[in-house]
Amino acid sequence: MASGWASDDAVNQQIETSISDAIKKARKQLNSNEKSALFCEKCGEAIPLARREALKGVKYCIVCQTDIDKEALKSLTLYNRRGSKDSQLR
Repeated sequence: MASGWASDDAVNQQIETSISDAIKKARKQLNSNEKSALFCEKCGEAIPLARREALKGVKYCIVCQTDIDKEALKSLTLYNRRGSKDSQLR
């Protein structure tokens, strides 16, 4: 049962949208058609052959990629898409 302005299917719509966003982000990160870089684009260190073969289209060394991933997690925010009063209090 819906309350307020939310439709009966609001929770399912929110879940589906979140999953869809995650799939789009994952597909964007896949670079299977691109050729792997020999050297890291951030620090210039050589990227090991094993890493280039395991991850097609890799552009960064392990250290730089770890830093990039940590920064991406910091910017990740979870919020209530409905904009309910509870989500605005956080």
